[in-house]
Amino acid sequence: MQLRLLRYFTTLAREGHFARAAEACGVTQPTLSAGIAALEEQFGHRLVLRERRYIGLSPEGQAMLPWAQQLIAVYDGMAHAMEAIDGPIQGEFRLGVIPAAMPATGYLARALLAGHPASTLSVRSLTSREIERGLVAFDLDAGLTYLDHEPPADMLAAPLYAERYIFLARAGGDFDGRTSIGWAEAAGSDLCLLHPGMQNRRILDTRLAERGLAIRPRATADSYVALLAMVQAGGFATIMPDSYLALLPGMSWARILPFDDPAPASRIGVIVPNRHPIGPLAAAALAVARAVALPDGFRI
Repeated sequence: MQLRLLRYFTTLAREGHFARAAEACGVTQPTLSAGIAALEEQFGHRLVLRERRYIGLSPEGQAMLPWAQQLIAVYDGMAHAMEAIDGPIQGEFRLGVIPAAMPATGYLARALLAGHPASTLSVRSLTSREIERGLVAFDLDAGLTYLDHEPPADMLAAPLYAERYIFLARAGGDFDGRTSIGWAEAAGSDLCLLHPGMQNRRILDTRLAERGLAIRPRATADSYVALLAMVQAGGFATIMPDSYLALLPGMSWARILPFDDPAPASRIGVIVPNRHPIGPLAAAALAVARAVALPDGFRI
C-alpha cells in the first residue's frame, strides 16, 4: 500500500470534491480517481460513494478514515523527528485560528518562524469546533482558540492572553461624548454581530443571559472585517474583542466604548492534542506559545 493513495483518500474525505482534492494533492483528477480505485482494489471494498460526483464515504471508508489519518500523521511525525536531530525543524506548521484571535496571529507567526526558519506556516480561519475536529483528524498541528468556554477535550494548552468586550459605533451619532456604556443599552442598539455558530457569539450570548438580556442583531457575519465594514458604513454598532484595537489605530470614524460593568475576560491560547509522542511541529508550536511576548494590548 502506497502512502500517497492514503493521502488521496483522506484529502478527498476532507474536501468532499474530486477536483478540489486533486488540486490539494497536486495531481490531476484522473490520477486521484485512479488512486482511489487502486486503494479500493487493495482492500476489496468500495471506500468512496460516487456517481458523476463525490457523494460521501461508504461505511467501510468511514471506518478506514481515522486509521488512514493516523498512519499519515505517524509517517510525517517520524520524518519531522528525524529531521530535527540533524538540523532545524522543517515542514509546514498548520495552525487553525478562531476569528477573535486573528490579531495575535502575527506575533505568534513571527516567533514561530524566527525559532524555526526552515519551516513555513499555513494559517486557517476556523471556528473553535472546526479547530478541535482538525486536530483530532491530524489536519492541524495546533489551534489558537478559547480555553475556558466549551473547553476542548484532551488537549495541551498554553494561555496567551485574555480578551474583553468593547462596544463600537460610528462617530457622529448618539454615542459621542460618552465614556462607557451599559449592557442593556448596547443590547438594544442596531447591532451587527458574529453568527451563533461562532464561539465568541455564544460566549457573548451567555454573558448577556447572565444579566437577563438577549440580543437580536439586525445583521450577522462570520468575520470581524465584515462587522467593521458595516459599522463604518453607518447604521450599525457591534460588540467585539478589545484585541482588535491593536489592528485599528487612529480610527477617527469610530466611537469605542468600554462596558461600565465589564464581563469576565475569556482566555485564548494555543492548543495541541494530548498525544504521546507529541509531534515535533505541535511541540514547537506549544513551546513558542509559552515563550512569546505579546504587546501590552494583550493581557491575561
